[in-house]
Amino acid sequence: MKSAVQLNWDILKISNAISEKFPELSEYIGELPVKILESNSEAMNIKYLTDHYNALNTLLKNYTACFKARQDKSRL
Repeated sequence: MKSAVQLNWDILKISNAISEKFPELSEYIGELPVKILESNSEAMNIKYLTDHYNALNTLLKNYTACFKARQDKSRL
């Protein structure tokens, strides 16, 4: 299991990748649900961070697939 520090780093990396490669998605990052890390439980904080990372990753993967499909279609 990843630590909270590693998850925060991963979230930062994927957020930067989205901003650099697909800036049009940046507006949706703010719409993703984020839990405020008020819990004293490290396990709960890790769960919240993991959920947030997974949401970002899903957004990027889905958009990348659609983006690639549009590019392929435009080449025909």
